[in-house]
Amino acid sequence: MTEVHEVTVARRVDASPAAVWEVLTDLEVAAERLTQVVELEILTPGPYEVGTRWRETRRMLGRSETQEMTVVENDPERRTVTEAVDTGTRYRTEIGLAPLDGGRSTQLSIRFLAWATGDPSRLQRLALTVVGPLARTLTEKTLRTELDDIAAAAQAIDRR
Repeated sequence: MTEVHEVTVARRVDASPAAVWEVLTDLEVAAERLTQVVELEILTPGPYEVGTRWRETRRMLGRSETQEMTVVENDPERRTVTEAVDTGTRYRTEIGLAPLDGGRSTQLSIRFLAWATGDPSRLQRLALTVVGPLARTLTEKTLRTELDDIAAAAQAIDRR
């Protein structure tokens, strides 16, 4: 059985769900709003919906990594889910929004999951056991930075 690695983070955003949703789905300016994204190429022009794809390059831990992202679930202003597959690993990012204070604020959560798409070797399983806790800590730090970036951009939108 394949082991799923999961990290979930959440925070309150002092901006409306509509403003948070705009930050999440306006791919044209994502690289300007999200500090870890250095380049984003939209592969399917049009509205943000199931099937939307883009290639995203992020800088983390001193190196750049590019993934092709696909929207697999979409419920505007409530939830979006993206997936990517790279080098034998599937990544799934679930982002949830819940209105607070009559819609003036938002509870924002990100749940990140990763699992091998094939049967991992004994060496790969050992590496995951040894490196797993460090990877979890680094992933959580990365996701918290993402939450902070989304919050800052959404608050700026609501102030307009």
